[in-house]
Amino acid sequence: MNIRQAKEYIKDSVNLYLKKDEFGEYRVSVVRQRPIFLLGAPGIGKTAIMEQIAQEMGIALVSYSMTHHTRQSALGLPYITRKSYGGQEFSVSEYTMSEIIASVYDTMEASGIREGILFLDEINCVSETLAPSMLQFLQYKVFGRHRVPEGWIIVTAGNPPEYNKSVREFDVVTLDRLKVLEVEPDYRIWKEYAAEKRIHSAVVNYLDLKKDHFYCMEMTVKGRSYVTARGWEDLSQILTLYEEEQLPVDETLVGQYLRNEKVVREFTAYYDLYNKYKKDYQIGEILSGKPSVQAIARAREAAFDERLSLLGMLLDKVQSDMKEIMEQAAFLSDLRNPLKMIGNNASQVQPEQIMDMLEKQAEGRKKILENLQAANTLSDGDRKKHRSVIAFLEESKKDLYTSGVRTGEEAYDFLKERYGRKVEKMKRETARVQQELHALFSFAEEAFSGKDLSSGNEMLILVTELTVNSYSSQFIASFGSPDYKKHNEELMLTERGNDIRAQIAELNLD
Repeated sequence: MNIRQAKEYIKDSVNLYLKKDEFGEYRVSVVRQRPIFLLGAPGIGKTAIMEQIAQEMGIALVSYSMTHHTRQSALGLPYITRKSYGGQEFSVSEYTMSEIIASVYDTMEASGIREGILFLDEINCVSETLAPSMLQFLQYKVFGRHRVPEGWIIVTAGNPPEYNKSVREFDVVTLDRLKVLEVEPDYRIWKEYAAEKRIHSAVVNYLDLKKDHFYCMEMTVKGRSYVTARGWEDLSQILTLYEEEQLPVDETLVGQYLRNEKVVREFTAYYDLYNKYKKDYQIGEILSGKPSVQAIARAREAAFDERLSLLGMLLDKVQSDMKEIMEQAAFLSDLRNPLKMIGNNASQVQPEQIMDMLEKQAEGRKKILENLQAANTLSDGDRKKHRSVIAFLEESKKDLYTSGVRTGEEAYDFLKERYGRKVEKMKRETARVQQELHALFSFAEEAFSGKDLSSGNEMLILVTELTVNSYSSQFIASFGSPDYKKHNEELMLTERGNDIRAQIAELNLD
């Protein structure tokens, strides 16, 4: 199965394991809650989906890699205590709490969240001294003398033996206590993740053209050669930073993230070509609605690979701007309730009390942020939203102090005006992005109407990408786009979904 299918299966299992009866007892007993074992090649996103599951389900997450654990750190250290039996006192061996289980309790205390996932990575690489204790843990959720708290589901992960020399193959007795999910790399699924994480468009565009380079693992005369999803994501981030600092990107840099000579050579060459396209076509001019005659003429005569790269660059800029708008809309929507609460009390309080309200709300929001961070259940979008709200509340209190307002109503009007300015700014930005989207469709209509076999495929790709990307689909649903509606109806994406998927498959774009 692919990583998205594994994610949904794990969510379903966690939901069932956390289901309770009328007495508040878990329907599936601890002994019958088989831990899930994700078995798959390294770097395909096993850890990433655990974070997504915790965020989407609102439960906590504690992650541990088992490769560095000894028997003592996992099970606890022995110590001597005194106990009385039958009137006589004896010295008895006890154990300190396992570092792993203590981390679960620490997370519960810090976050206030009582249910979660304990994710143990590299479970099949445990040390020889710890291996005998794993059977007890997998069935009874016990490390040493201490049990994993109720409401915590065990998910484990590991690599097949061919990828890791440290792997110890599980015997039947161990496997019979696990729910094994074998996960395979799938670029189509990773591309959806890449859109959420804003992976560099050069990486996505290249992989659209070279899907077989997304994941490879092979032996060469120089040793193991590999390219993983993790490598592409890390490379994406460093490319962005290199561009900000205007540093040259070469094969030496790319080879630090992609350990395959052919892929390194071809991606580096493509990256140079990508930047040349970006400069030659003047992306900013196209999206401002003023493409040059030369850009239109070149796109019209370009090979399909070049057209696809150009379309990817244009989409990347527009969708990035759409993401900013939707994040701003989420922040402003979340800010309404705190301001409304202040407004309800404005006529009965003084400006100083409103400043106290702002401070308390900011502190409360910080506590929410800390709790979510402690539980490892905070998405990038929620982090940005909470920090934006906190910044608004803190800056408003500071500016209110020097504003000279005399009454609670004046103080509230001051806050409403600040909020209104942000709303107006978002409206202006929304209009600008709507114009960008219109310019993109106009350029596609004019430049991608060739007479060759691929005629019309660019518009199909454009509409499909806008549909499947969560931020662009939210933006269009919220603010509309006559161009999208027109071409969506022409292509009959809803009614002809199967036909479109077949066409994309034929183009090898999916």
